[in-house]
Formats: sequence, C-alpha cells, structure tokens
Amino acid sequence: MRIGLLGTGPWAQMAHAPALAGHAEWDFAGVWGRRPDAAKELADQYGVPAYDDVDALLADVDAVAVALPPSVQAELAVRAARAGRHLLLDKPLAPTVEQGQAVVDAVREAGVASVVFFTTRFLPETEAWITEQAAAEGWFTARAEWLGSVFTSDSPFAASPWRQEKGALWDVGPHALSVLLPVLGDVRRVAAAVRGPGDTAVLVLDHVDGASSTLTLSLTAPPAAAGVAVELRGAAGVTSLPDSSGSAVSALVRAADALGEAVRTGRPHPCDAAFGQRVTEILAGAEAMAADAAG
Repeated sequence: MRIGLLGTGPWAQMAHAPALAGHAEWDFAGVWGRRPDAAKELADQYGVPAYDDVDALLADVDAVAVALPPSVQAELAVRAARAGRHLLLDKPLAPTVEQGQAVVDAVREAGVASVVFFTTRFLPETEAWITEQAAAEGWFTARAEWLGSVFTSDSPFAASPWRQEKGALWDVGPHALSVLLPVLGDVRRVAAAVRGPGDTAVLVLDHVDGASSTLTLSLTAPPAAAGVAVELRGAAGVTSLPDSSGSAVSALVRAADALGEAVRTGRPHPCDAAFGQRVTEILAGAEAMAADAAG
C-alpha cells in the first residue's frame, strides 16, 4: 500500500519520513507541505515526489501520515478520509472538540482506518506495561508527570506556534492521558485544573472505575527537572512506567504497522480517531476549567 506524508517540519523530518521510508509494508509515495520548497527538499532526501497540490497526493496513495499543527491536521484529515484514504495522525487530534468530531465523523462515514500516534503506546516496553496494568484490578490512584523543557532549551519545537499557544496541556497532556485511560478507565470528570509556572498545568481527574489521577504537565520545566514519570498505586501495590529503549522512529514504524493491521482486518485500533477525540474532549474541559480558575 502507498502512503504519503503531509508536513515538512521537524517532526516530519525526525520521525515520519525515516519511519515511512524504512517501512517494510508501506510504500513511501510522496510529500506535500504548506511550503513547496520544504516539501521538495524533504522529498528529494528520500527519492520520492514532492506534491504542490494535496489533492494530487491523495489521488496517488492509499493512506496519509500527518505531521502538521492540530488545526491543519484536522482539516486535512477530514479531506483525506472523504477521499477514502486511511489515516496515521498525530496527537492532539484537533484543537477543539468540534474539529475533532468532524474527523471522527469523516472516518466513520468513509469506513477508513485511523491510528493516532501517541508515542508511549507504540514503544514495546511501555506498551507491554500498559497492557499488564490494564488487566489488573483495584487501582486506587495514579500520578503522571510529563515535564519538558521545550521552551527553556534548544529544542527544535521551541518555535512551534501552536505549542506556544496551547502549551503543555495540549502537547504532552495527550501522552499522559494515553497511558492513564486504558489502565484507570475513562474520565468521569475533571475535578480540578489549574495553571502553574510558565505553561505548567496541573489536573486532577476522576475516573469511571473509581480511581483518581493527578497530572503535572509542562514544556517550561528547568532542563535539570525535565522527565517523565507515571506511578500507579492500588491493590496490586505500586508500579511505575518503565523506561523504553525505543526511538520515535521505531515507535512510528509500529504505529504504521498498526494502521496496516486495521486496514486488513477492519478492526479499530485502540488509539484510533475516536480515542483521539476522547482525549481532545478531556483536554478541552481542563482548558476551560483552568481558564475559569485563573479568572
């Protein structure tokens, strides 16, 4: 099957293009970007065509991988789904509930497969840990800390306009939720959401299975304080999210594997567009609550 890449930014260069080019099942068929010169430069690196017209790319492929800001992704995902193209999307699915629902509706109506790339869900060690904890019962509480120094270091994402606007809640919040939801169950309500230093957000979530969780999210943590930690406590004791030896590229290869499996079997993947939309709904609720708390 043929897959095209929409996007030419750092994430497309660092992860998507090498993952698609090296994939055994998908044929990397071309690149489209909002800047034609950047699309040509990236496409030339991999010996594939650059497209000036996104519809021309859609006509030539079976699926698209999207590495674009959430608002652009949501619009093009609807367009691609309506053209009958399968979707390998990035998180967050969309910046608003309405845009996310439009993607879900388009996917459902077109009958195409979708996978949203939550990195932690596609790394072998962390995927296995999540599966193991989801099978256990009696979780009481959890804490998740996703602390980055994107805006306080030389990160290639520091200049990202959407990250500057939406902050850690929307950038790393999806990662934390992608780990907690399959283990603790859906979120019944956002019990609290407040802003901390910089773009830091602190959430308290009430889950349908009775557990609570606390999330601390930041892109402005001091570099020495950056890191990721998830801890669960319950009847089974205490357990923590393990480190992973995998890379973003290897995780994206596994996500592309998952999309291929969903196409072949017709069975939705757990990280499909509907799951991405649920994450969007929780983030939007937390964002509104934090804004109210800030006055």
